[in-house]
Amino acid sequence: MKLTPALIEILGQDISLTKPEYLAFPVYNPSNGKVLAYVREQGEAETKAAVDAAHKAFQAWAKKTAKERATVLKHWNHLLMAHQADLGLLVALEQGRAITEARGEVAYAAGFIEWFAEEGKRSYGRTIPAVAEDKQLVTIRQPIGVVGAITPWNFPLSMLTRKLGPALAAGCTAVVKPSEETPLCAIALKNLALKAGVPEGVIGLITTTKAKPVGDVLTSDERVKKFSFTGSTPVGKGLYAQCAGTVKKISLELGGNAPLVVFDDADLDIAVPAAILSKFRNSGQTCVCANRLLVQAGIYDRFVERFTEAASKLKVALGWDESSGIGALINQKAIDKVERLVADAVAKGATVRLGGTVAQSVGDLFYPATVLSDCTRDMTLFDEEIFGPVAAIYKFESEDDGISLANDTPFGLAAYLFTQDLSRAWRVGAQLEAGMIGVNDGVMSTEVAPFGGIKESGIGREGAVEGLEEYTEIKYLSFAGIGG
Repeated sequence: MKLTPALIEILGQDISLTKPEYLAFPVYNPSNGKVLAYVREQGEAETKAAVDAAHKAFQAWAKKTAKERATVLKHWNHLLMAHQADLGLLVALEQGRAITEARGEVAYAAGFIEWFAEEGKRSYGRTIPAVAEDKQLVTIRQPIGVVGAITPWNFPLSMLTRKLGPALAAGCTAVVKPSEETPLCAIALKNLALKAGVPEGVIGLITTTKAKPVGDVLTSDERVKKFSFTGSTPVGKGLYAQCAGTVKKISLELGGNAPLVVFDDADLDIAVPAAILSKFRNSGQTCVCANRLLVQAGIYDRFVERFTEAASKLKVALGWDESSGIGALINQKAIDKVERLVADAVAKGATVRLGGTVAQSVGDLFYPATVLSDCTRDMTLFDEEIFGPVAAIYKFESEDDGISLANDTPFGLAAYLFTQDLSRAWRVGAQLEAGMIGVNDGVMSTEVAPFGGIKESGIGREGAVEGLEEYTEIKYLSFAGIGG
């Protein structure tokens, strides 16, 4: 499967189907290992030029009214949805994702643009009761300035719009570096933004396989006032340290190790389908997917049986196959990690209920839905983020034991719990150490709610009004001599 004429038109001159003379790097289709296109290899000089352009464009973009910016963003949202089928295919080709999910990601990505187009018109300040008769005290919110952002490959559209939507709505400009695994989605996104009326320079896009020089510019240039990163915790920590030199405002969405806790009183008609969605969405390559399925002893056997049966129905197939339930993993490194974690678990006593080996009949990067029961705390996959379609199921006895196991990690991005007892849901939800809690819910991400973690899973929030506030500064004005 190749890029279609419609996609080639959207991507335009930013790609080449044959290796050009200028410095470029290939973008591969993980489903078959073939080259989809070649894109520019950019570095420090191009990043500095993009920051220059964003800095120059900032004043004019920030001076536009929120309504004027909203009109442009709404047009961008319309173009994304008008090209949903094309962009969904691009996600399936470039990232390997099942096509039905890929189309869903286009809608999810467009949702952030639509939401922040409206929310930008509600970036309110406030009035404060005066401390003297002749004073009036107010606060206003203003765009912070140029934003630097680095995004991962697993959601190649929405990870960008979750940052660009609020940044542009607030009046900021941005320089973004997408993953080298999925730059085509970012190119398409930017080109449609330009078509929608986003001025040149407002969005700078850097494609590269050499992330460090780009990251060094974005974290050290004093004109970049805000830095946002989605990716691994070790990389995020390094970037966090680099931003200290210019005291940038920062938001980090880092690694996860989400527990999914199923209590004895859970409704399996709800818990099993929700757990399947949470675990196997995007072939398990999501930061909020259930990494550890913790099931109370009284319901453990029934849950394992029903969960395994449901997982067995997920078809492993090429991403653009309409029947695909599990697509390709992103690269060989991802396969190697999954195989290492499964081998370690089996060696320590885990039982393979389903899957467990690469689906060679489909391709080298396809791993089927895998279910491991009888998992224990000493297995490596308890501590490591699997990022693949492997469900590790652990047994616990009491409510306190379940909470203790769930919180036994330095990460705190997402957690899930299943119970029919409202008191337990509230009690346990309050004790789970995560920034987001799904109660009888396996997929809780939405543009209208704040997304983010605690502990070593990050700083700041994306989505909702909190996401817009990340791209603004509060200015306090004290007016004297005007009353009394």
